[in-house]
Amino acid sequence: MCVVCGCNSKADVRVEGDTDEHEHVLADGSRTRHRHAPDEGHGQAGGAHAHPVLNAHDHDHDHDHDHDHDHDHGHSHSHAAHRQDAPAELVALETALLDKNQRIAERNRGWLSGRGVLALNLMSSPGSGKTTLLVRTLRDLSGEFPMCVVEGDQETSADADRIRETGAAAIQINTGAGCHLEADMIERAVQRLAPASGSVVFIENVGNLVCPSLFDLGERARVVVLSVTEGDDKPLKYPHMFRSADLMITTKMDLAPHVAFDVGRAERHARSVNPTIRCLRLSATQGEGLDEWYGWLRAMRRIDPLVRPSSA
Repeated sequence: MCVVCGCNSKADVRVEGDTDEHEHVLADGSRTRHRHAPDEGHGQAGGAHAHPVLNAHDHDHDHDHDHDHDHDHGHSHSHAAHRQDAPAELVALETALLDKNQRIAERNRGWLSGRGVLALNLMSSPGSGKTTLLVRTLRDLSGEFPMCVVEGDQETSADADRIRETGAAAIQINTGAGCHLEADMIERAVQRLAPASGSVVFIENVGNLVCPSLFDLGERARVVVLSVTEGDDKPLKYPHMFRSADLMITTKMDLAPHVAFDVGRAERHARSVNPTIRCLRLSATQGEGLDEWYGWLRAMRRIDPLVRPSSA
C-alpha cells in the first residue's frame, strides 16, 4: 500500500493549469519551478510574497452537484487487505486515506453523471499501448461524440502532447514519486477540461498494475490493458487489478505470432479472478479488433451512467 512505501506524498504532484506552480529565475540565471502550500510565502532571498492557491493541496470539502445519489457502483477499492502484523496506527492511516479518496470519487461521479459524461479509467503496466490506443480512438471517432483525456505520468507531458495532436483536449497530471492517480487530482483536471454533455473522458492512469486498482477516481468503468509483449500470467500475479476491471483489452495483437504469449490462457486467467470481465483483442496500429472496442464504447454511452456494465 502506498502509505507504506511512501509514494503517496503529493508534494510533487502537478496538475496542468494549476496556478500555484510557478517559475523563478535565480541569480545565476538558472530556472526552478515549485509550488506552495496554502498561505505559504517564499522563504528565499529576495523577499517573501504570497500567491493565491487553486486546489493546490489535498483537502476535503463539500460541493453542490446537479443531483444527489445513493448507490453502490460495485467497485470495492477502499477495502484493501492489510498485513496482519501492520501497526494499528498504520492501518488507521491507510483506511482514512482510502475513505477520503472514496468520498471525493463519489463527488466526481455525481459531477460527471449529472452532466451526462462517461469517464473510463484505463490502467496497465508501462508500455502496454494505452496512449497509442487512445490516439487511434480519438482520430477514428472524433466526428461521432466529444472526447477528452486526463493523462497521468510521473513526469513529462509527452503523452498529453500526443493526445493534443489529434485535436482533443487533454490535461497532464504529473505525480512525481507517486505511482497512481487519486480522486482529488481528477476533480481538478475534469473541472479544467469542462467536458460537454455526452462526452467520454478517458483517464489514462500511471503505468502500474498494483496501486491504481485501490483508488476509485469516480469513473464509470475500468479498462485494464495487457499487451502480448508481457506475460500471460499477469492476471494471476496482479489479481486485484483484474478483479476490479470491467474490460480487459489485449493489445499489440499484430505481434502475437512473434512472441510466446497465449492470449486464450491470459483471458482464462483473467476470468478465473473476475468471472464477469469482458475480454477484447486488438491492434491499434493495424486496426484489428477496433470495431469491437468502438462498439463497447458506444454501448457504454447508452447505459445509465450510475449502473455497472455487468448489471445493466
